[in-house]
Formats: sequence, structure tokens, C-alpha cells
Amino acid sequence: MTITDIAPPTPDPRASERTFPAIEVAGPLHERYEQILTPEALAFLAQLHELFAGARYDRLADRMRRGYEIGIGRDPRFREDTARIREDASWRVAGAGPGLEDRRVEITGPTDPRMTINALNSGARVWLADQEDATSPTWRNVIGGQLSLRDAIRGELSFTTPEGKRYEVTAERTPTIVMRPRGWHLEEHHLRFTDRHGRTMAASGSLVDFGLYFFHNAGELIARGAGPYFYLPKIESSEEARLWDQVFSFSEQYSGIPHGTIRATVLIETLPAAFEMEEILYELRDHCAGLNAGRWDYIFSIIKTYRGRGSRFVLPDRNEVTMTVDFMRAYTELLVKTCHKRGAYAIGGMSAFIPSRKEPEVNARAMEKVAADKKREAADGFDGTWVAHPDLIPIAQAEFDAVLGDRPNQLDRQRDDVKVYKRHLLNLWIGRPITDEGVHGNVSVAIRYIEAWLRGQGAVAIDGLMEDAATAEISRSQIWQWIRQEQVTEQGTEITREHVSALVDRVLGEVERSEGDRFDEAAEVFRDVALSPTFRAFLTTKAYADHLVEPA
Repeated sequence: MTITDIAPPTPDPRASERTFPAIEVAGPLHERYEQILTPEALAFLAQLHELFAGARYDRLADRMRRGYEIGIGRDPRFREDTARIREDASWRVAGAGPGLEDRRVEITGPTDPRMTINALNSGARVWLADQEDATSPTWRNVIGGQLSLRDAIRGELSFTTPEGKRYEVTAERTPTIVMRPRGWHLEEHHLRFTDRHGRTMAASGSLVDFGLYFFHNAGELIARGAGPYFYLPKIESSEEARLWDQVFSFSEQYSGIPHGTIRATVLIETLPAAFEMEEILYELRDHCAGLNAGRWDYIFSIIKTYRGRGSRFVLPDRNEVTMTVDFMRAYTELLVKTCHKRGAYAIGGMSAFIPSRKEPEVNARAMEKVAADKKREAADGFDGTWVAHPDLIPIAQAEFDAVLGDRPNQLDRQRDDVKVYKRHLLNLWIGRPITDEGVHGNVSVAIRYIEAWLRGQGAVAIDGLMEDAATAEISRSQIWQWIRQEQVTEQGTEITREHVSALVDRVLGEVERSEGDRFDEAAEVFRDVALSPTFRAFLTTKAYADHLVEPA
């Protein structure tokens, strides 16, 4: 693909005034922000928006249309119009770039300086530098994360806490960095885009995160033997993947690096995307390294997609929806089969358990679950997996070492034994109940997470699990669906708005309050996204606009 394949918006001959495409900084400028928000970087962002902002809106409109169709009874399916792609056995994806050959254990986490240093010292093969679900998109986090990544890539990062504790990168071998930008649906209100016709709008969070990281670091990463690598979240169709591929092709040409230098790993974390895995790989084939089983967002997507379709689509307590239930097994086995058929790495999902040195027995049980989870993934054919805490790396690595040995992957393992059809992906029956404890747990976890998110924390340890935006989405969307479908708990409690509202008040009385906490605002956000008659597609979109946008 060349830049000539991408048609820019057609100028309006009736427009009396024209402006050049431009990005304006609408947020406050803090220390060192000028190193990221340079005129050259902003000009690059303006070009990205001029070329791709319109297509982004088209893709988001497609999502709304598809969601409406499923809501009225038309289930997702394997597409007839792309059958030729699935039936053509000849094509393969680009595969691993330098530094991505062995991905057996990847650590995930936000990009603040302390967490960046901890990830680089962790011993993992890859670090998912997360500007998405593990990062609350405050202006300080968005640009501060870019500064952390810039410094880390150049070996210049250190951090000292207010108490005087100093953090430095000490590992001889640091993980390969794969950055995750925000999804297509998210905006960045601290940057405003004015197109060639003088129309002004909020910038795209995806293009901002990608564009700033790529512009400042692509050359440095290549010089150091790696490359600009990305995880792509929340994709729902191959057309969305094609848009990313166009962004990549343009960016490579703009910066003068060879076509195909960028590598992307796509998170299959929405139900529609599970039906288009091969097509997604195909559209990104010159830039694609693999797929990841984004398990938590995938569960959220299923709940969201079928929230109004009747009780047979209702899932039980969150902790009952494990990776061994039938529809999750079908999804992950299809992912491995699809990846290896096309030369792509299959990366497993995140274990959310957080080690606790204070409770040895609880910790031991959690570690057993982590080991079993990673053993299953390695046996199923995955080439690597995710963890959220450095203490879990040895456990995960041991399970993958046992299968891989000295090999960097098991791409040669074809899963021809796997036969997954539409009915397998949509059979949501688990046969477990909803409980009073599960309802209370969802309310409690969601409110505590949202409160931390409002204070700028995107990854939060709650009750021994690492919660991020995806797990909070599961919690609040289950509540909304249980109310809509008039569910009753195993103990006989009717799940109504009134009952859940009372639980919100109960949780506010249970949490430990302190000066400056944001629990009252968190409860307001939760009521909006869990108790309103209209379902909000993402809890973070309105909460961001209402609570996190700073004036210049």
C-alpha cells in the first residue's frame, strides 16, 4: 500500500474560508511537555487526523449499526463476503519483528515512571506499555506516559518518590516494548483538531497516543535493534484493522522508514472480532505480528452485545466466567488455530491475581490457579502469555518453558483438530447462579475502581485481583443486564434498580473514606452507567468528559 491509496477528504468548493489542518493544545503545559508537544509532532498529528479522522467516524458508525442489528436478533456470523480470504491458504502475516521473536511471558502495566521502571526490571520478554485500560487518561498521564517511554527507550529514565525512594533501570536485558494506544472510540479533549475546512473537534485518543509515540521513538527504537510495536485494542472488524494498516503505511512513508517496519498485535477482545480473526490478520498482514486473547474485554463485549436479548444470554457471577467454560474455550482455541495457520503469534490472556505476602495460604491458592491457567494456554498452543505482576513471571515462564523448551514459539503446531462454529462462540450457557455476594461484589469493585480511576489510577489492586477498565466494565454491565432481564439471585433477591441503589449506599458506607477521595463522584458515575435505562457503550467516555478534562 502507498499513500496514494488513501484518499484525503474532498475540499468543499462552497467554503469561503480555509484553514490548514492543525492541532491546537487545549490543555495546560506542565514540565517538559514541550519535549513531546513539539511543532513537528503536532504537524504529524494534524496530518494523521486530516487523512484518517473521517474514516474513524465511519468505523464507529459501523459499530453502532452492527450493535443495533444484533440487538434486534441478527447474530454475528462468519462473513460470506470475505470467505475468499479465509479459503486462500497462500497468504501469511509479516510475523515477529526484531526483539519479538520470543514472547513467552509479557508483563502489562501503565506508563508512569515507577511502573515503567518496574516493568523494565521485571525479567519479562515483552512489556505491554499500556496507555489504554491500565491508564486513567488524565492529561498528566497521557503526556507523562509519553515522557516515561521516551526516557526509557533512551536509557535516561529514573524516578524518586516524595519520600526519597529512588527507582532506576538495573536489568541487563529489558523487555521489548509494545505500546497500547487508546481504542478508536476514545477522544483526547486536551488536543483540538481543525481540518482544512475550519471545522474543529476533539482529537482521536488512538491517533494521539500512536502518533506521539511513533514520531518521537520510531527511529530510536530501530537504532537500538527493535522497532515501533503496538497492541491494537477494541477492534470490532477487519475494516477497523484496515484503517490501522493505512495509518501505519502513511506513518512509515512520512518518516522515511521501510514499509512493514511497524508491527502490531491485535487484541481479540470483542465478540464481532472473534468472527473476523483471519480477515483482521489479512488487512494488517504487512504489519502484523499476532493476536492476543483479551479475555476480560471479551467477556464485557459479550455482555454488552447481548444485554437485551433475553435471559439465555445472561452470565452468572463474574468469577464463574472462567477460561474453561465452553464459549471461552471455543474463542481461544479458534484464535490459536487462526494465528498458526497464518504465521502469527498467539498470545494468551492476563492473569489478574496479585500475590499477597501477608496471606500465605491465599497466595498459594492463587499461584496454583495462575500455574493451571498458563499450563492450559501453553498446552493449547499459545506462544506466550500475559501477567500483571513481576512475581507471576517465574510461574508463567515455567509452564511455557515446559512446552517450548529452547524454541521461541510453537507456530509449527497447527490446530487442525479445532472445529469452531458460530454456535460454539454463542453458546453462553454456564449453569451457575447469580448470588447476592456476586451482585454486591460487582457494585463494590466497580465503585472502588472508578474512584481510583478518577484520581488518575488505571490499574488498581482490589481484593487480590488487578482491576482495570475492562474488569470494571464487566462489573457494571452485568448489573445493568441483570436489572434489564429481571434476574433473581440464588438467595431469592430480585435484582432491581432500587436494590442496587441501596447496595451503592451500602458500599459507600463500607469503604474507608479519606480527605480528597472521590467516592461520591464514583458512585454518581456508577449509577449513570449501571442504573440508567440507556446503556452506555463504555463507562470511560462520559466519565472522562465530565471529570478528567482540564482547562488550559
